Amino acid sequence: MLALVVVRDGSLPAGGDEVVAECGGRVLLIGSGTAAALDDLRGAVTDARLVEAGAFRPGAWSAGLAVLLADDPVVVLPHSADGRDLAPRLAHALDRPLLAHAMVVGTTTVELIRAGGTELHSVVAPAAFVATLHPGLRGVERTVTTEPNVREQVLPAAIDAIDAEVVATFAADAATLDLAEAPRIVAGGAGLDSADRFEQLAALGAVLGASVGATRVVTDRGWVGHDRQIGTTGVVVDPQLYLAFGISGAVQHTSGLGAPAHVISVNTDAHCPMMQLADLAIVADANATLDALLARLGTLEVAHG
Repeated sequence: MLALVVVRDGSLPAGGDEVVAECGGRVLLIGSGTAAALDDLRGAVTDARLVEAGAFRPGAWSAGLAVLLADDPVVVLPHSADGRDLAPRLAHALDRPLLAHAMVVGTTTVELIRAGGTELHSVVAPAAFVATLHPGLRGVERTVTTEPNVREQVLPAAIDAIDAEVVATFAADAATLDLAEAPRIVAGGAGLDSADRFEQLAALGAVLGASVGATRVVTDRGWVGHDRQIGTTGVVVDPQLYLAFGISGAVQHTSGLGAPAHVISVNTDAHCPMMQLADLAIVADANATLDALLARLGTLEVAHG
């Protein structure tokens, strides 16, 4: 199996390292800054192919990649935005089936996430196929101690490739950004007293450039959609900053947090698991703290009380 990872300006997408691990350390990095991205994969790569191809062009790339990957029967991409865009085009160019949104990819069996994450379908793997792997589920053990075998390759020129013209690029809207890819998250739990509090969290998130998350108790109440649920039965995340308001930190929730660089927790229980995980633990009522924080920011209207 071979991992195919799109690189933008030396940065790996969410789940990029996980597809490399799933494929036993074999990877083809394509895009801009592939050598820098390879440095971020140290300890996980055994064999790397670097293709400097410039800006993302899935139409042109898929035609050229079909030539480079003709002898690789199983190609796995991360289920990130670029991976989801490139994978179907590549599958068509290779004339192979696409097994999208997998939890596990093997040469004999592929486990696919279906029905909005509520079902897991196990299918027999075809002899050759393209797959996308959901980020944040597998994890990575960086146990490779030897230097990887690195080769630079040139993408064959595509004839009559059609790609959309990029007119303008806008920053991602934190409110709608996929939680699995969000660098900052503000989340609420059972300690919040009403659905209105999540309007406040959304307002706070807009200021901080953060997405809004929640615990299962909150989504079961219908206060926010299940796509905002963080945890083993929801979305697995790995933000740089995680702000938890009224979240006790049940293992089903904390096991879906990845390894945030900074955790801030507000809770009346100083000894709950989330407070023990926090870099900054604030012993206070989450509702009152949220009111005070929004009032302190001045330009925001307090939506509750």
